[in-house]
Amino acid sequence: MTLTRPADELTEERDTLFALLGEADEHAATDFVIRLLDNGVEPERLLLELVAPVQVRVGEHWAANRWTVAQEHAATHISERVVAALSTRTPVRHSRGHVVVSCMDGEWHALSARLVAEVLRLRGWRTTFLGASVPASHLVSYLHQEGPDVVALSCALPVRLPHAHRMIETCQRTGVPVLVGGTGFGPGGRWARTLGVDGWAPGAAAAAELLEGRWPVGAPPRPALDHLADDEYPSLLKRRDELVDTAFAAVLRHVPAAAGYDERQREATEEDLGHLVDFLAAAVYVEDSELFTGFLDWTAAILAARKVPPSTVLVPLRACRAALYDFPRARNHLEAGITRLAVERKDQ
Repeated sequence: MTLTRPADELTEERDTLFALLGEADEHAATDFVIRLLDNGVEPERLLLELVAPVQVRVGEHWAANRWTVAQEHAATHISERVVAALSTRTPVRHSRGHVVVSCMDGEWHALSARLVAEVLRLRGWRTTFLGASVPASHLVSYLHQEGPDVVALSCALPVRLPHAHRMIETCQRTGVPVLVGGTGFGPGGRWARTLGVDGWAPGAAAAAELLEGRWPVGAPPRPALDHLADDEYPSLLKRRDELVDTAFAAVLRHVPAAAGYDERQREATEEDLGHLVDFLAAAVYVEDSELFTGFLDWTAAILAARKVPPSTVLVPLRACRAALYDFPRARNHLEAGITRLAVERKDQ
């Protein structure tokens, strides 16, 4: 008899698994989940109502500065091992078509994509999971070789959207329909539509339901990227290093604590400023300030948890705005970001 319980009855199990991840106890975490499987909890529920929400909590603990990067990495590795153990224990006969699941080139957050692959497998699809950061040329070669019915691409960070667009177009030219998912495509998949994909799904269960229906319906929509006819985006990419140097110089001038940074802190600051420029470029690519301001909201929360005033981000933003006087779209996104942070600072 299959055990079926409301999702909220897994609350204690989620707490237990999270504690085991926090202890980096791979064997105990795997044994715990396998015991739940043996006791009748359906494997799809274990994936979507146990492993997935616990992994979200892991990310929240890192963001809140309660866990280190090392602890987050260890927990994620164990979650991946748990999923692999569940997969080994739940063989399924293929009754549907072939789906290739892959992360975008440069996308290293692979667990969500693996969950999609496992849920589709449990529902009878033949699934091939290619893992994290698959180069477009290698993926296309694989599609030509295997001829799958669908390719499902995952993107966790919107900064990867320009790369995602090229990868989506390359896959579509093979004639294989493209389904995408992941938080990188924005709330409600808003940037998936901008890039002209065949379909978007907010999660593993939704992806399975979409593929089980009549999909795809007709040709994919035309990408809404006419603004790329100008040269602002490629010109911005060429000035990336210059902008990082300009922003860092501004931080050294206007943030007193920066004068005492050691080499490691200087490198970390330059890396963070590089992320800022990259997210600005992605916002220019899709022409949506919400991509940039969303990144700034996240950055402000991360800084606040580490007792760094979020208002310090205003310094590099203003420096970039001054340097990009002849980049109207980038300046608009910078203005939106400065306004957002200034309002948050006033509210505080």
